[in-house]
Amino acid sequence: MKVILKQDVKSIGKKDEIHEVSDGYARNYLFPRGLAAVADAGALNLVKTKNEAKAHHEAEARATAEALAAKIQGRVVPVSVKGGASGKMYGKVTAKDVAEALSRTIGEEVDRKKLELPSIKDFGSYPGKVRLYAGVTAAFTVKVESAGL
Repeated sequence: MKVILKQDVKSIGKKDEIHEVSDGYARNYLFPRGLAAVADAGALNLVKTKNEAKAHHEAEARATAEALAAKIQGRVVPVSVKGGASGKMYGKVTAKDVAEALSRTIGEEVDRKKLELPSIKDFGSYPGKVRLYAGVTAAFTVKVESAGL
């Protein structure tokens, strides 16, 4: 019997997949627990439509991420921090500081959790990387400058 899974089933497959299972397994286990539905023409069409919509949304998200990566790639992001007269920085530059500076530079919001940065404790230039989507990354340079005392 062909069934469409409504949820992930460990021994069979993932949600919205179509699988062939024995009649007894479907009637006695999958259907009573609400894990699957019969794969008739209407249900197959619904699953096909869902899969197409999902693919379309993923393509849009990827295209948006690639456009943002093109804006970020190779940029120099200036970050001003307070420092002492001896040329030492007070504290260190965090991902939040870099995300705010990057957002100001490109004009779009960047999540600090997607940044990959080295530990920045001195003035100078440091490489940075942002992961925007699966397989879409952009490299940039963080330039830490003194904002005075």
